[in-house]
Amino acid sequence: MLSHEVKMIVLSTDDLDESIKFYSDTLGMGLKFRDGTHFAALDGGGVTLALATSVDHPIHGQVVVGIKTDDVDGAAMAIEEAGGGIVKGPYDDAHERRAVVYDNKGNGLVFYSPLPR
Repeated sequence: MLSHEVKMIVLSTDDLDESIKFYSDTLGMGLKFRDGTHFAALDGGGVTLALATSVDHPIHGQVVVGIKTDDVDGAAMAIEEAGGGIVKGPYDDAHERRAVVYDNKGNGLVFYSPLPR
């Protein structure tokens, strides 16, 4: 059985500074990481709350769930075989292997696994 762990919720924003301020001031979430003006990760306890502009959001305008897995390719294939779809098939970026998919009801998911060092 594959290991799948929900690690991140990705929200869309058109103003990263404003969104960081909102979640920091309103909910007290601390900033964990920021990448310029297009991506930030906030401490949501057991799950990271990510804020992303259209530059870095996997499916801008949707809430997307980030799921860490030990087999990105297998997870994407399982989603497709079960009636979901592939937005962007498995690929390697600078730090991890990823696939952007949607489930059988159109909800966005990103499967990811860190690349070996």
